Amino acid sequence: MSPFELIVIWALPVVFGITVHEVAHGWMALRLGDRTAQMLGRLTLNPIRHIDPVGTILVPAVLLMLGGFVFGWAKPVPVTWENLRRPQRDMALVALAGPLANVLMAVIWLLVLLLGIALQDMAFARGLIYMAAAGILINAVLMVLNLLPVPPLDGSRVVAALLPRSLRAGYGRLEPFGLLILVLLIATGLLGPVMRPLMWGFFEILFSFSETGLRHFLWAMQVVS
Repeated sequence: MSPFELIVIWALPVVFGITVHEVAHGWMALRLGDRTAQMLGRLTLNPIRHIDPVGTILVPAVLLMLGGFVFGWAKPVPVTWENLRRPQRDMALVALAGPLANVLMAVIWLLVLLLGIALQDMAFARGLIYMAAAGILINAVLMVLNLLPVPPLDGSRVVAALLPRSLRAGYGRLEPFGLLILVLLIATGLLGPVMRPLMWGFFEILFSFSETGLRHFLWAMQVVS
């Protein structure tokens, strides 16, 4: 595929995968007592309110063109932890809401994939299958990546909630180095072996009732990745 075709296929899944992830954080925070995201107008599916020019557009586009590992980020939804009813526990729940939203998005894209398969005699069906496959993959990546216990990823918030108070502060001091740690994991090739088994486990569950869906997903991935 041409670079333009690849961008068209990946743009919607990437933007909405990241957007829904961030909105889920804000929605959960609201449910647990913090209205910060709501007051700042961040509880919206309008991608413009969440787009980070570098993390949502530039980084995924460059990685896609290089044929490497595609990931990105949006502007983080602000959470005022002091407003939460039980801050330590609730911050973990707010953090988990993002990856769980990506699971839901992957299921929705699976339904789109199955629709494309059912309509494969139509002219637009192949493009629909390609985009759905990209949507499943990017949401799986966002889910697994964000669950890693590397500050400030969502998994680190869950780990912090489980750690004894004596260890929590030291763990939190890793946060300024989180992006550097991720870059090193990618550059050294260690991130793939960590994420790949988790993602394949997720795919096995997702496609457990549709072998046809799995075959089309793997075929589409050979074309668009």
